[in-house]
Amino acid sequence: MKKHIAVLGLGNMGAGMARRLLGAGFPVTVYNRRREISADFATAGVKIATTPAEAARGAELVLSMVSDDDAARAVWLGSNGALTDMAAGTIMVESSTVTPDWVEELAAAASVKNCPVLDAPVTGSKMQANSGELLFLVGGSAEVLEKARPVLQAMSRDIMHLGPLGSGARMKLINNFVAAVQVAALAEAIALIDRVGLDAVQALSVLTNGAPGSPLVKTIATRISEKRYETQFAARLMEKDLRYATRMAHGVGLALTTAEPATWLFREAVLHGFGDQDMASVVEPLLVRRKSGAA
Repeated sequence: MKKHIAVLGLGNMGAGMARRLLGAGFPVTVYNRRREISADFATAGVKIATTPAEAARGAELVLSMVSDDDAARAVWLGSNGALTDMAAGTIMVESSTVTPDWVEELAAAASVKNCPVLDAPVTGSKMQANSGELLFLVGGSAEVLEKARPVLQAMSRDIMHLGPLGSGARMKLINNFVAAVQVAALAEAIALIDRVGLDAVQALSVLTNGAPGSPLVKTIATRISEKRYETQFAARLMEKDLRYATRMAHGVGLALTTAEPATWLFREAVLHGFGDQDMASVVEPLLVRRKSGAA
């Protein structure tokens, strides 16, 4: 008999993950703050909960995939939070991109009810969530991970155990910091290509087929060229991840000097109305300045 799973959060990532679990034969209960999104799952044999506590009731593993620390705190520890009705021994998996401080806070609260916690954020975006090709970056007990492994395998191409609790959150923030800086640099490069009058197609061919042409740069360059900003990874979430990474680095006495300008560019995209569009849209405010004649 497969574990009964509760999934908290049905955004771009959580929805795909819940579908993968259902397809693998796991009994699934879902909760989402916006109920109209949850309703889409009702015809697929998924139980719809009206609160996180209801979702977690009777589940053997509860997984959260929400936007940030505050959203995670609300679904786990808030009024009618999942931990309220969770039985001792229920495995708690925090897959949201959050701070290590929040992971520690969650673990402290969970210990009172004897519920083990894994921090298990993922690399990949909406496409990989839908296809079950995520990479889980896991922190926590190896023994607990082995119990959770069949569940995580249903959603992933691989599972990497990075060490004690908090290791997954730390690695995910470092990963997204590096990704964000690449995307920000590409956006500025495209703006510069435009300003100096180079042919955009030729210039991007040089960049994507040369040393700068990482898989991410190639992907984002295509989205920008085609102005395809349907959300795979939202610009506002990348801005948040940069802030979290910077805070983590400051906590160990390190300044991420390349993170600050990247954060500024993503914040500009959010302020210009691109926050819920794909991170590739970070280029748009730079091009708008060109068209308006602004410096």
